[in-house]
Amino acid sequence: MVVSKGKSPFSKTVKEIIEWVSSIAAALIFVTLLFTYVFRVVGVSGSSMNPTLSTGDRVIISGLFYEPKYGDIVVTTQSDEDDKPLIKRVIAVGGQTVKIDSESGDVYVDGKLLEESYISGKTFETGDMVGEIIVPEGEVFLMGDNRAISWDSRFNEIGTIDERHILGKVYLRIWPFSEIELY
Repeated sequence: MVVSKGKSPFSKTVKEIIEWVSSIAAALIFVTLLFTYVFRVVGVSGSSMNPTLSTGDRVIISGLFYEPKYGDIVVTTQSDEDDKPLIKRVIAVGGQTVKIDSESGDVYVDGKLLEESYISGKTFETGDMVGEIIVPEGEVFLMGDNRAISWDSRFNEIGTIDERHILGKVYLRIWPFSEIELY
């Protein structure tokens, strides 16, 4: 009579542990790649995007296959600003004309008045802008939602932003939890 030897409980436990560790390692690698190449979490600092975003908010951005368009909230850097990230709203893209009427506080793109329900107040500050500005191809004109204090494309130090400097579009506010919102 031949007695078959089954696997010991020890070898089954080791096999299960190896499977769990492999699964966890694969999940960690996947999440790392996802948040390195597809999504990023960015913290908001400053009040130039009030009332839409506030200091301390955390947002998820992605630049994968992104093409800027009016109204998008984007995160960008400028090489001459120590790569400090800026969070602003796209007002115009390459080839469009921007004009700010400092008397009425209205903003016009290609001669059409923008309906800006997201801003904290009218745009009376024109910065260094004189007359109309034509946004160069491959660049965007950005402004904060809190126009009274926003340092944005109206000022020569910022100016229009090369689209290649856009890290990504804001898709979701994830913090604070009570204010989670899609954009």
